[in-house]
Amino acid sequence: MLADRARIEVEAGRGGDGSMSFRRESRVPKGGPDGGDGGRGGDVVLRCDDSLRDLQSFRRRGRYKADRGGHGLGKLMHGADGERLVVPVPPGTQVERWDGRTFDLVRPGQEVTLARGGPGGRGNKNFATATRQAPRLAERGLPGEEGIVELHLKLLADVGLVGLPNAGKSSLLATMTRAQPKVAAYPFTTLVPVLGTIDADDRQLVIADIPGLIEGASEGAGLGHDFLAHVERTRLLVHVLDLAPLDGSAPVQNFEVIERELAEHDPRLASLPRIMALSKADLVTPEVAEEAAAEWRERVAFPVIVTSSATAIGLSELRGELLERVPVAPPEPEGAAAGEDDVAEFAVFRPVKGRPSFDITRGPAGEWIVTGEAVERLFMRWDLENEEAQAYVERRLHRMGVISALERAGFQPGDDVEILGTVFELDPTG
Repeated sequence: MLADRARIEVEAGRGGDGSMSFRRESRVPKGGPDGGDGGRGGDVVLRCDDSLRDLQSFRRRGRYKADRGGHGLGKLMHGADGERLVVPVPPGTQVERWDGRTFDLVRPGQEVTLARGGPGGRGNKNFATATRQAPRLAERGLPGEEGIVELHLKLLADVGLVGLPNAGKSSLLATMTRAQPKVAAYPFTTLVPVLGTIDADDRQLVIADIPGLIEGASEGAGLGHDFLAHVERTRLLVHVLDLAPLDGSAPVQNFEVIERELAEHDPRLASLPRIMALSKADLVTPEVAEEAAAEWRERVAFPVIVTSSATAIGLSELRGELLERVPVAPPEPEGAAAGEDDVAEFAVFRPVKGRPSFDITRGPAGEWIVTGEAVERLFMRWDLENEEAQAYVERRLHRMGVISALERAGFQPGDDVEILGTVFELDPTG
């Protein structure tokens, strides 16, 4: 069964810690700091792989975590960067990150970075100054990005077969291609899209049997949204219309139901090129079939072909029309400038320069609670059991404006302050 939706959790690698190290060499009794930096954590990357057909593999594995960066070492040795984790997905996969950003993977080899690895910490060599020549502190690496990602597959087919349930789409696909959809002598509807191909001398057409639509599909009736989504990328539609419906319904009304649902789901579908395939011609007399075809040719502005999967009537004509009407090269995605998706992967958004933003509130026990990304990242960087690190953090809080903001709010030296779940006594005057 084709799996066209998946929900996964991704976590980029944590950055490696910086090293606190000092030179230890003979005849150098007071060697200076030589702690190296930690490596960057590995990214989680999605890559479009045309050997895949659906999202089935994500049902067996729901969590993807990249390697962390290596820790820095003495002698200014930099930790190794974490290996990035490449996750293959089939062409046609739409991706939505936890923050709402979306990506569309349609070309083999196309990549998008879902979660970026955390930066590595700096070694103590970076904190040496003229007045502090032997710093005994080093930064920790930061965690990488993580979150829930929604994957949605929309089939990349050249031609979509649409119609009501039991219109004969599966039989038509099985007869024209090597696909093997379920075909039976009793009424039923296909539950998942099926792909088949028509091979010509210099090209190949991919045809999708879209499961039978019903009235109200564009509003979600049945599995309407799931089925209609697979029609969005097709370049030509074959409307398969049963000449002799078993339920006695009128073909004209059946045609209008499908056309209305397509247009209400996406107005672009209403403008796609079409071919009408009047199916199951073997169940009516040739005169009835030709009379119906003549009536439909007066009613619609696209080709009408009488077909029968049982006797192969009209199949060669339909095949020729498909090869003639579907362009060799697919058009550029609507609204996509050349190279747009190539650039998007590398876009970097930086905050406007200025003081970091943070919020100050009071906790239930009277403690001062400070929240804000920059402040929290500062605390993740340091081991607060280290006295030098504590002093360094306090100086940074002063420069960030946190101390002055606390004082304006009524903070007194010695009050408890909570940042990132850690409660400590802060006395900036000490």
